Amino acid sequence: MNTLHVALGDRTYPIIIGSNASHAAEPLQKAIIGKTVLIVTNTIVGPLYAEQLAKTIRGLGKTVHIHTLPTGEEYKNLETLNTIFDTLLANQCDRKTTLIALGGGVVGDMTGFAAASYMRGVPFIQVPTTLLSQVDSSVGGKTGINHPMGKNMIGAFYQPQLVLADLSTLNTLPGNELSAGMAEVIKHGAIYDAAFFSWLEDNMPKLMAKDEAALTHAIVRSCEIKSEVVAQDEKEGGIRAILNFGHTFGHAIEAGMGYGAWLHGEAVGVGMILAADLSHRLGQLSATDVTRIQNLVKAAGLPTEPPKLGIDKMIELMKLDKKSDAGQIKFVLLEGIGKYKIQTAPKIILRETLRVCEVI
Repeated sequence: MNTLHVALGDRTYPIIIGSNASHAAEPLQKAIIGKTVLIVTNTIVGPLYAEQLAKTIRGLGKTVHIHTLPTGEEYKNLETLNTIFDTLLANQCDRKTTLIALGGGVVGDMTGFAAASYMRGVPFIQVPTTLLSQVDSSVGGKTGINHPMGKNMIGAFYQPQLVLADLSTLNTLPGNELSAGMAEVIKHGAIYDAAFFSWLEDNMPKLMAKDEAALTHAIVRSCEIKSEVVAQDEKEGGIRAILNFGHTFGHAIEAGMGYGAWLHGEAVGVGMILAADLSHRLGQLSATDVTRIQNLVKAAGLPTEPPKLGIDKMIELMKLDKKSDAGQIKFVLLEGIGKYKIQTAPKIILRETLRVCEVI
């Protein structure tokens, strides 16, 4: 097992990474405050892992309820969120009830938001079962739901008590979901660690083959990077915005196509390519580094071309990005691999980057 910590003073919490981490009884015992637990999962993950986790928790003397959400980004909305509250209330769950998110990013974001909101805040634990959620969404306390006009526009910063990243759950992960998670891994190297980016270039075949040693290193390093950034800026008032590299473009693609049409990581992969292109057009990133990013995204099995949503539509959707200021779109761009810069871009140059989105 590998243990890291997100250093947030009295709200510091551990991230435990390893095979069968979800059965680690001792950290679960410490993190579960009351006598009742609600496991929130989905229709794919639940049949695979929910009863195993429930058995471990019942062994600690806890009462366990299970709530199953429909699967997919298109269900990350207020209506589905309310079903979690329905189950909590139906079972007379109190303020000491612990929620456990067992699933990917959608389950984690929704369970965290439910925990932040129910009785104005109850404890919760993240048990991420996808690569994307293990390296990104389970760490840092971002919770929320989508609105038809924008992704993750309704939510709260609310930190978990514990993250258990169980590598064994990746054995049942479909190839496209593995690729989607790899987008966030690539992002961490691109913005923060040039040596890690180079390591990813050398080891992507092993990662895509689910080599355990390679995956462990990639997950641990990604969590280290995200933990360092979150510890400096918990609520995204400054440096934490760098974790959105590729996301301004990516979120626009997700919203424009309709949530669920593209996986989040697929949209982020293309978004990173667009962000690299814009960085190059602004004279900040070499053509060689643009190609390196394109090649690594492709090697991860991700799409490299955006959908033809149209330049104007992409710009309007990007204006809804949470980093936007008075209608000005702010981008996380690069000045080199591992060197970030948060800035605006002249509209004429942005439109050149977005020409690949033009409707033919």
